[in-house]
Amino acid sequence: MTVRIGYASGVYDLFHIGHLNLLRHARSRCDYLIAGVASPEMSERLKGTTPVVPLAERLEIVRSIRHVDAVVVDEHVNKADTWAEVGFNVFFKGDDWRGTEKGERLERDMGHINVEVVYLPYTATTSSTMLRRALTALEGRRSGNAVLNA
Repeated sequence: MTVRIGYASGVYDLFHIGHLNLLRHARSRCDYLIAGVASPEMSERLKGTTPVVPLAERLEIVRSIRHVDAVVVDEHVNKADTWAEVGFNVFFKGDDWRGTEKGERLERDMGHINVEVVYLPYTATTSSTMLRRALTALEGRRSGNAVLNA
């Protein structure tokens, strides 16, 4: 029987229920789950944003989730390079990637190295992008109030 070693990568910034859902669902579909936490440089390359929460803190948060067996810093855009360093046979991603150009590229790259891509339900109600926007709006209101109250 083959041991299913899963890999779930993400920035995991402003940790929220969508992150927890991904890790919970991933762990239920493998024997051992490795979470890859994106470095700030990789987040910048992939999303054009620098995480709010420092890397060391994001690693500690994700490491503390009971569904996660191991945590690594993810520094590769091409997940085949990550596979060469970490070793896994199942790659988990939110189903918002299914049918997209980046999802098809992921499937192609993983297919070349016999890694199964499993799409998990994406939690559309909460995202780090939405949380970042809300924080920015709150910060703007506070700054505006500070000017009005000065």
